[in-house]
Amino acid sequence: MTFPTELGILTCLMILAASLWIPYIVGVNKHAIAGTDPFVRPTPLDQFPAWVHRAHRAHLNLLEQALPFSVLVLILNAIDGFTGLTYWTAIVFFWVRMIHAVGMISGFAKMPLRPMLFLIGWVCCLLMAYAVFAARF
Repeated sequence: MTFPTELGILTCLMILAASLWIPYIVGVNKHAIAGTDPFVRPTPLDQFPAWVHRAHRAHLNLLEQALPFSVLVLILNAIDGFTGLTYWTAIVFFWVRMIHAVGMISGFAKMPLRPMLFLIGWVCCLLMAYAVFAARF
């Protein structure tokens, strides 16, 4: 039995999602606001440097797309629906999400690149959903 590429990509994607909190936490601790206790009430993001806020958004943006993408990949695995389309869609999705995270945190991915990367991720989710329905008919 072989390990499908789509599941390998999903594993890597989940490692990224599980690790993307690190830049945000580093930024929050590096730029702690004197006299505040973040365990009582978190400091508003607008009081930190822009990259800290972008790191938070990069993590949330990944979670917004990783959940539906993951469920679709797991459904495809359950129905034995992996194809060439799902293979390439998974690869593109992972690298688009990686570029989106790095570009967002660094500030290099500005308009219109960042929304375009998010849009490509959404299209990848739609392609996986199509593959689910195509496998059943």
